[in-house]
Amino acid sequence: MNRHVFRRTTRALGFTLIELLVVLAILGLLAGLVGPRVLGQLGGAKSKTAAVQIKDLEQAAELFKLDVGRFPSAEEGLESLVVKPASAPGWNGPYLKKSELPKDPWGSPYKYETPGKRGEVDIYSLGADKAPGGEGENADVGNWQ
Repeated sequence: MNRHVFRRTTRALGFTLIELLVVLAILGLLAGLVGPRVLGQLGGAKSKTAAVQIKDLEQAAELFKLDVGRFPSAEEGLESLVVKPASAPGWNGPYLKKSELPKDPWGSPYKYETPGKRGEVDIYSLGADKAPGGEGENADVGNWQ
């Protein structure tokens, strides 16, 4: 009698192959339904991060203008927000919290143009494809938006 109880107890502790396959199938279905939505949100987050960083760079450029009397030149670029250019008397930087210029969420440096095509200065990222234009994740993100 004791032996019979022992066998039944050990068998009840494990899972059958069919039970494991059912659980794996359910997990696969959930990953198939939820995965694309999560990845879609991740892409939008990168564009939003770029927009926030561009706003910070634009505000730093405005502070530079208040101190120096002009925006950084095209030659000085955004680097002049963290390192004093020789031709900027009154520079009171660095104008960014970190001592280095941030890269966009896709790992590329931000573009800076003065005079800008859409304003006094244009600060922008070319997006995931690193080419002008595009849609979705490949769209340009700039201070004109």
